[in-house]
Amino acid sequence: MTRQPRITPSQVEVAAAERTRLANGIDLYTLPSDDFEVLRISFVFRAGSAVQQVPFSASAAANLLAEGSRDMTGAEIAERLDYYGSWYDVNLDRDYAYINFATLSKFFDRTLAVAEQILLYPTFPEEELRSYCAKRRQRLAIERTKVDVEAREAFAKALFGAGHPYGISSDEAEYDRLTRDAVVAFHTAHYTAENCFVVCSGRIGAHERQAIAALAERIPQRAAAAPAVFPEPQTTCSVFVEHPGAVQSSLRIGRVLFPRQHPDFVGMQVVATALGGYFGSRLMQNLREEHGYTYGAVAAMVNFERTGYFAVATQVGTDVTREALREIFREIERLGEKPMSEEELGLVRNMMIGEMMRVLDGPFGIADVTIENILCGTDNSIISENIRRIRRITPEEVRQLARRYLRREELVTVVAGAEKPW
Repeated sequence: MTRQPRITPSQVEVAAAERTRLANGIDLYTLPSDDFEVLRISFVFRAGSAVQQVPFSASAAANLLAEGSRDMTGAEIAERLDYYGSWYDVNLDRDYAYINFATLSKFFDRTLAVAEQILLYPTFPEEELRSYCAKRRQRLAIERTKVDVEAREAFAKALFGAGHPYGISSDEAEYDRLTRDAVVAFHTAHYTAENCFVVCSGRIGAHERQAIAALAERIPQRAAAAPAVFPEPQTTCSVFVEHPGAVQSSLRIGRVLFPRQHPDFVGMQVVATALGGYFGSRLMQNLREEHGYTYGAVAAMVNFERTGYFAVATQVGTDVTREALREIFREIERLGEKPMSEEELGLVRNMMIGEMMRVLDGPFGIADVTIENILCGTDNSIISENIRRIRRITPEEVRQLARRYLRREELVTVVAGAEKPW
């Protein structure tokens, strides 16, 4: 039997989201799809941790939205959503809070009534806040006993600086000082029409569109909060976090680069994928298959609203920390010294485009990509453009990007473990 070559699409046509500007200034984006009797509504607020003035107020505001409202207790909200088989989810990153509701079409009205309570009338009960803070403090204290968490936090601090909104790590004791007033103040300032857009996908008819718009139009307009201060990153080239007795070292290597809008971002995604973006990548072949230093290693480009960074991450045995660092730098340097083969680059292209196709399989995945594109100031037409960029990139262009942006003297190295490796 002759094996057929894998064919990746040259372009992908993803439906453009229909945008409606509501009376309070919120943009409502709709992505109708009648394939399934479900729909999802995502309310996106510029309310991430980077804009908070009080430590942990952003995460508390997001996570306590459904713990009590004007007309329902937290238990009643949870029971109502569970009864209708509806799904409620909150995600928070440095820049944004994502409040998601998913429901069967036949329970849309009932689910939207609960969403109204969560979005418009949260009460942030004191008892729930104290329980939340106690649990989160304990969880954070436990997490910070792990070398990978220590390395991750130290890496952010080394990239941006301890006082930068993208680099700061607050002491878990700040949970004890977090007050309901601070949480309410954060919610009042940032969960506003000026800071919001809405994306809905799935089986959306005229009734659903009108009902979602009516709810979104009730999100209050308020004077814009004072913008967060984003100083220039204060980078530290090498950091060691001592963890006595650790049997593994957690390694982070990378540098601040640029956000997704930069013309070289997609090219650097190709570089990162070749280095550590799939199971057969260069770092996996070297560190895992050849030397047995680790179970896994990854490399990626990370996007924030105002910037982005390149990073390599892995955990290795304490006794091979120096050797693993040497091999990681060797693979980074090798990318910039000699063009990869067309065969290897073809595999990287297939992996990247295949992952894009996987994410776009279904209305909710398309909604996630639409949200990301909106945040980057573009639309879904960029998907085909990115696929064309990936397909057109040459081995020599990959080499030049690695050589330009991954010079060893500009890379930050963070190690958390028992022994300092330098």
